[in-house]
Amino acid sequence: MMIIQPTLLEIVATLCFTTALLHTLFVKRFQHWALQLPEGSAGENLLHLLGEVEVVFGLWAGVFLVFLSIYQSPEQAITFLEQQNFNEPIFVFVILVICSTRPILTIVEFLIDRASNILPFQRSISFFLSCLILGPLFGSIITEPAAMTVTALILSERLFKSTLSEELKYATLGLLFVNVSIGGTLTPYAATPILMVAKKWNWDLQWMLSHFGWRAALACILSTVAISLRFKDELSTLEFKLTSSKSIEAAHSIPAWLYFLHCIFLAGVVASSHHSSVVIGLFLFFLGMISITAKYQDELKLREGFLVAFFLGGLVLLGTPQKWWLEPLLAQLNSLTLFMGSVALTAVTDNAALTYLGSQVPALTEASRYALVAGAVTGGGLTVIANAPNPAGYGILNSAFGKEGISALELFKAALIPTLIAAACFLVG
Repeated sequence: MMIIQPTLLEIVATLCFTTALLHTLFVKRFQHWALQLPEGSAGENLLHLLGEVEVVFGLWAGVFLVFLSIYQSPEQAITFLEQQNFNEPIFVFVILVICSTRPILTIVEFLIDRASNILPFQRSISFFLSCLILGPLFGSIITEPAAMTVTALILSERLFKSTLSEELKYATLGLLFVNVSIGGTLTPYAATPILMVAKKWNWDLQWMLSHFGWRAALACILSTVAISLRFKDELSTLEFKLTSSKSIEAAHSIPAWLYFLHCIFLAGVVASSHHSSVVIGLFLFFLGMISITAKYQDELKLREGFLVAFFLGGLVLLGTPQKWWLEPLLAQLNSLTLFMGSVALTAVTDNAALTYLGSQVPALTEASRYALVAGAVTGGGLTVIANAPNPAGYGILNSAFGKEGISALELFKAALIPTLIAAACFLVG
């Protein structure tokens, strides 16, 4: 095994990364402690802040930057910041805000409703199937962050506002995270773990469809059907709660030209996802359009977007210095072991960072490359940090899980079945 001697800064970054990871596992405990303190007190507010999973990696990245400023100099810390690529956090923030607008939600909800009307099942079960299959698979067209945002918002409005058992809530959340992680792999541009390697390894649209696409679609269908069958009795009681005239009223009240403009802005942001200056410019024009058409809009989810971007920014800062241990680990594994190891590693580090580091290992065979990326997207639903869009889904659905929010352990357990199904599909053939 190739041994890389880490620098002190890399060791400190890894300690901060590990601490942040452990912190994410205890955010629910911080929320619980906050409830024991007087409402509105500084202690309660501090614990609530520490209990926000989106804050965790940004917080510990801040600790690392303070250490860097003291150990070297503030100028070195600034240089380190400027060397990082924050395109992904900026893109996810913008795409989350755009896709949470009423016109975009109405379009996707309309398509999901039409599909559910075609399925020969009870209304609520058909909706569950179409939402959690089509929503994530749309990620191959509109990108995974957009698919996560739209699907999570629809589930929040149409499903999670019903009285659901905790078991069904977590099963739906785990299924959503896994399906979105694999649902963007039909194309070479929509999923960040694919984007990191597609150009370097010459993975074009045809290659993605033949190697990843059909497997991803099959896994989404099988996992969603399995969860639907498991909770068939409970889902069948939600039929009347799921039928709402809200989306129909919205569809009739919004003019066609506004739908068109939203789609143009969405397409522009997706097309320029690697150019943050263009994304920001488009977003500023988009905000101007929102102010002019306020009567057709809901409140923008700016806070949720900022929190998710803060989370991803922290992950970028702490994830970059992990190359010293990730690269030699990847280099020594065969294809099957690499697939399984990639699934496991993805649970504790962003899958895009994992595939990027893999692309820097020249000794990887074609089979090992496939195994690395397939494992990375398969394990992308096991934790909040495993896949870049997960914090967006977390931020949207967290309030549905009570005052203490989503449990990291329960999410992991709920995502296991869809993850195993996805693993089986990607290992076929």
